[in-house]
Amino acid sequence: MTNAELILEAKKVRERAYAPYSHHSVGAALVTKSGKIYHGCNIENAAYGPTNCAERTAFFRAVYEGEREFTKIAIAGGMEETDGNAPCAPCGVCRQVMMEFCDPETFKIVLANGEEEPLEYTLKELLPLGFGPDNLK
Repeated sequence: MTNAELILEAKKVRERAYAPYSHHSVGAALVTKSGKIYHGCNIENAAYGPTNCAERTAFFRAVYEGEREFTKIAIAGGMEETDGNAPCAPCGVCRQVMMEFCDPETFKIVLANGEEEPLEYTLKELLPLGFGPDNLK
């Protein structure tokens, strides 16, 4: 699946977001090593702290299903009235969750970028000197 096709997957699931407070809806499409796609959207909460981002929703769904190896994630988001085409990078907590399950050198983070080619980064580029499982060995 191309990055552009994966961004379309993220945009579709963005429509399921529950964002009555920030009005910033995000969708994510997470690809496993075997090629399966897990979707996630952000789910807000009036207490704010229990809010869950789209990326973590996708990861938690996949891990619950027994998946532990991932190759890339596509993210599309923005204010409700927008088309989700502006780059929407994962927050620090989501980057840390990615660090738990992904190789920072090879895991790709793909961001919507309007009519242009999606932006692509490695986890290491977005989380340099990240702390992960290898730091506890």
